[in-house]
This record gives sequence, C-alpha cells and structure tokens, in this order.
Amino acid sequence: MDYSSLKRFLLLATGTFLLLLFAHFSFHLPSNPPFSRSSPFLFHSPSVNTAKPASRNHETDIVSHPLDPLTIQEINIARSILLSYSPFSSSPSSLTIHSLSLDEPDKSVVRSWKPGNSLPARKAVAVTRYKDKPYVLSIDLSTKEVVQLPVPDSGYPTMTIEDMMSAPWAPFSDKAFNATITARGVRMSDVACLPISLGWYGQTEEGRRLIKIQCYSAEGTANFYMRPIEGLTVLLDMDTKEVVEITDKGNGIPIPSSTNTDYRYAVTKNNRAAWLKAPNPISLEQPSGPSFTVSEGHQVKWAGWDFHIKADARAGIIISGLGIIDPETGTRREVMYKGFVSELFVPYMDPTNAWYFKTYMDAGEYGFGLQAMPLVPLNDCPRNAYYLDGVFVTADGKPYVRENMICLFEKYSGDIAWRHSECPITDMEIKEARPKVTLVARMSASVANYDYIVDWEFQTDGLIRMKVALSGILMVKGTSYTHTKDVPSGEDMYGTLLSENVIGVIHDHFITFRLDMDVDGPANSFARVKLTRQATASGESPRTSFLKATRHVAATEKEAQVKLALYKPEEFHVYNTEKTTRVGNPTGYKVVSAGTAASMLDPNDPPQLRGAFTNNQIWITPYNKSEEWAGGLFVYQSKGEDTLSVWADRNRPIENKDIVLWYTLGFHHVPCQEDFPIMPTVSSSFDLKPVNFFEKNPVLWLPPNQEKDLPVCTATATA
Repeated sequence: MDYSSLKRFLLLATGTFLLLLFAHFSFHLPSNPPFSRSSPFLFHSPSVNTAKPASRNHETDIVSHPLDPLTIQEINIARSILLSYSPFSSSPSSLTIHSLSLDEPDKSVVRSWKPGNSLPARKAVAVTRYKDKPYVLSIDLSTKEVVQLPVPDSGYPTMTIEDMMSAPWAPFSDKAFNATITARGVRMSDVACLPISLGWYGQTEEGRRLIKIQCYSAEGTANFYMRPIEGLTVLLDMDTKEVVEITDKGNGIPIPSSTNTDYRYAVTKNNRAAWLKAPNPISLEQPSGPSFTVSEGHQVKWAGWDFHIKADARAGIIISGLGIIDPETGTRREVMYKGFVSELFVPYMDPTNAWYFKTYMDAGEYGFGLQAMPLVPLNDCPRNAYYLDGVFVTADGKPYVRENMICLFEKYSGDIAWRHSECPITDMEIKEARPKVTLVARMSASVANYDYIVDWEFQTDGLIRMKVALSGILMVKGTSYTHTKDVPSGEDMYGTLLSENVIGVIHDHFITFRLDMDVDGPANSFARVKLTRQATASGESPRTSFLKATRHVAATEKEAQVKLALYKPEEFHVYNTEKTTRVGNPTGYKVVSAGTAASMLDPNDPPQLRGAFTNNQIWITPYNKSEEWAGGLFVYQSKGEDTLSVWADRNRPIENKDIVLWYTLGFHHVPCQEDFPIMPTVSSSFDLKPVNFFEKNPVLWLPPNQEKDLPVCTATATA
C-alpha cells in the first residue's frame, strides 16, 4: 500500500469506525476525571432542529428516595471498595465491572418508608469478572462490607461498552481476515463491522467468551447495513481478541449497491419529488406549562398519578411505587410496585451458516439501557418535554452520563376521554365530550440497526399502556438475485427480496415486561375470566345462545400460564382479595392485549430454550427479588437454565400472595419493500386497565375544553 493510500485508509477508517461504532451504538466515553457529561462522538444532522435541553450537573446529585439510582459519588465509593477488595486488590487491572447499580432495599422496607424518614442503608450490586471468574457482589456503601451473592451456573454477564467497541476492531489485526476482505473487492477503508452475540449451540462454544463479527461496506452511504459482505463471519475470543475461525460462504454474492440507501434528511430532501408536499409543522402548546411535576430528580406527579422513575443500564426505564388518587375519597391507592422491560428476544429465521446464531437477547447481552440514544427534542419528544439522564459505568467502574435518555411529556392527539350526545328523538339538548390527555414516559434504544421506542403511557381514567414501537434499519442478507423471477422454484430465501441483491430476513421481536403488581397492597390473586357460549333452554328465548363469564382463580403458577387464543376469549385480572367496592366486587386491574405474536420455534430449538420466557404471553410468579430478568441474570452464552420458564416450573402457590405479572409483547416481521432503506415505525401495546378498582367512572370530573382556555397561535413562515 503506497503512502497516499495508507493515509486515506487511516483517515477514513478512523472516521468511519468512530461514527459507526459510537453513533450507532451510542456510547459516551468516560474521561479523566472520572466521568463525562457528553461525548465528542455524537453526530447530529444540521438540518434537524436539535435544540438541546439544559444539561444537569450530576456531580452534586443527592439521594432522596430509597430507589434513587446510584449517584456519581456513590459509584466512585463502590468502585474504590471493589478495587481494595480481596482478591481484586492484588491485580486491579484484571477486574472487569460489567454492571454497577443500586442494590435495592427489601420491598417491605421501601413500602414502609415515608418522605422525611431517614433513608435505608445504601448498597450497590456489582456484576464483575476477575481473571475470567464471575462475581456478583453486594456492597454496603457506609460500612464497606462486601457480600458475595450466588452466581449462575452458565452464561456470562452483559457485555461491557469496551467489549462492544473493541471486538469489531480485532479482526483487522488478522492477515487472513484482511486478505478475505480484499478478495471480496472491498477497500479496507470502507469496512464497517458489528459485534453479534452467538447464543449457545453446544459444548464447543463453552469455556470462553466468544462473539461473531460480520462486516459491511460503507462506501457511498451512511446506511452500511444495506451493503453486507455476505457469508463472511469471524469467530472471535472476546477476551484475548484472538480470531478463532474465519468462515466465508459468500463467494459470488455481490455487495449490494449504495444507490437509494441513504436515509438522512440532508440527502433525501434533494431527491424528493416535486409533487410531494410535507405536512405543515405541528406542535402541542401549553402556555401555562406542563401539568406534571418532577421533584427530587425522580418523583413524578400528574393528574392523580405519582411514581418514581429512573434509568437503568439493562432495563432502560424503571417505574416504581406507582399509585393513584381515588377521586371519590382523595386517598392514594397502590397499583404497581415496580415495572420494566425484563428481556427482549429477537430470533432470525434463517438457519444457514451465517445467520442461524442471530437470536439476540438485547437486554441481557447488550444492555437495553446502555443502547439508549439521547432523545432528539421536537422530533423524539415534543416541545414541553422534560428530560432525565442515566448514570452508568464503564468496565473500569468509572461513571458516565447518558444525557436525555428519558423524556416525560403530556400527549393530546385529538382522542376522546368520554362523550355522549342525545339523539333528537329524546328532545334533550345534551352534547358532552371530554378530551383525552395522557402522560408519556419515553425512551429509545438503538441496538445497532434496530430502534426500539418504549412508552409508558398513563391515562386519567387509571389505565396504563405499555407501548413498543419498532423502527430503524433491517438486518439484511446479500444475494445474487436482482428480481423475483431469478429465484429458482422451491428455493427458500428465508425472507423477501427488497432491492437488487438485498433480502430482508424474516424475524421475530419479543419484549417481556416484568410488572410487580400491588393492587391496593401486595396481597393479590390472579383470576382467569373465561367467556364461553351457552345455549338457552328450549322455549326460554327467541335467542339460542349467549356468552357467560366464568371466573377461575389460579392457585399455582402453572394455572396462570396463558397462551392467548382469539376463539377462546378470556380476561385476566390481578385483584386484591381483601378489598371490595361498595357492591362487593374485588378491586383489581386487568390485562388487555392488543396485537401480539407468539413464538413458533420448536421448544427444544437451542434459541427457544434460552428464550423459553416467550412460551406463554402471560405468567404469574410469586414475588422474588432475585427473579427479575426473564432470560436469567447471565444471558450471554447461557443454556436457558435460569429463566422465567424454569422458575415457574416449580408451580409455587400464588393465591393471595405478593405476585408478579409477566407479559410478552410479540411481533412477527416479514419484511417488505416499504421497509427499505429504513423502516416506517410499527407499534403494538397492551394495557393494565382498572376493573372494579373505582366505584364509578373516575374521569367524570374532567372539564371540557373551552375556547377561552386555549392559546391562539399564529403560523409563521418556515424554511
């Protein structure tokens, strides 16, 4: 390679890799001193309004609630304790900290705590590896006592930022890899690589942390995902960075063209057809400001609701201590102790050599919160949104700040909370309607190519909606085919031909929520209310059939495992066994499913063994502080020995107990051409809806909108 080529390679490779690895994986690097509030490797399009909310100085954060996340000061204390702990103190450089977060006090302690009381002892929980041996440690930040906690039998902790950043670079030190890239006709300066978790497929993959690397050509586009170097897979030892194996099954498969793959506005605005007119800008204006308040950094109040919210490196958003004011009595009533995304399972449906292992668990392998992108004001969140940051740690335990990770905002899209108008035949002039305004807590995680938008939406009528939206870029497969007529009859492409030489591979998304319900307190039960067709007795009625609701209370875990079925309708109630309404109905909340999907993989397929928490859409388990992650504490290269399915197989009693509801939201994705080169957002949701929780409609008190109360805005010219 001559000097000019070498110089070009170094400059372009450095720029390309930093952009792709840092921007797409959204990492903030720690600086020295021990944390940074922002990263020099965040890129924003100048054509998009990214008015930045004011930054917060987290150096001075103080703890006000037992569930507040660790502050920067506490992280530094925990790190210091770890580095002086035996055996780590003998070789601190051999210590890797995979996670460091709050070791939450016992639930009974948190529930009994009141504002103004002294805080319970602050503890941290650290997941580490020292000389390849894993440790799970509880650290008392006051006494400096360290207690070792149980370690799973298989698997490894969530990858660190450094793992995900360094692994794609490692193959470039291997001559055989470089020769393979060159043989495929790709310049080294255009290569972009991604770290891909490999699941578990037998004993040959045990004994060391492995990862697979696959690469793309970034020549001519920012959307390198659309230009795979198909069939090339590098098996890498994640700790030694040794290239274990290089497989190239893609000879003869061309690199797809970069034409029409770029999605950035700076590029697409110049290609827009003259007959296309974008909608005029729209914004929700609140002259009096938002109706919600955020106090002490994490405590939210809005329209009778109150809850604690925080960012988590693994789960993303955590909602805790959720309660609502009863409009009849003015008393606060408990609804949920804690809720969050526990795991994601994303299996691709291509069993060939370069694809079979793509069965991601995004929370346990990559960290759902670690992948959270700073939200874009005015586009991800509206004008009057309030932003919250996350404080996480790197592999050496130093804290860093993920800015604007969560936003809170009020939403009004013209929906109606309730209405009624009398028809003319009654001769009653009644026209009553109320606008529906909701409160949304939002985050967006960009797990490499895919973007997940997670909303927690709270309604004034007591309903809670968990919504997941999918966008971003497909993970595609290169092919020699340029038209469907080229595909031989009977050949399975495992997907859809989206463009010349590009196949969108069929895949699923499953998002499992853990919801620790405390409806009017922790003693709850789970009832399945089955709707069945009943026949009328002969001569009883002109009707021959009707529906009957039959209530069955689940006594054990297996009785509460639910596979949704359209033609076997049920309602699913979590209710308090000791509190009833004035007419005798138990107070409760019910699960209301929207569109969802179920896993259709063979239960003994290795990915499904690990993702067995998707075998049902609903599970109920007794509360257990250690059972938080549906795929297990250690997911990476795990065998599926520590999952929700394994725990629930114990068939423990759940009636009149402190119980946890697990719900899996699913998507089957058969790609189509509209998904190219970037996908329009699709979404689904499920609700937790009051069922006999209130004495009557809880939003009768809502006032209607009046013209005099609303702002009058004048449109201004826009560029």
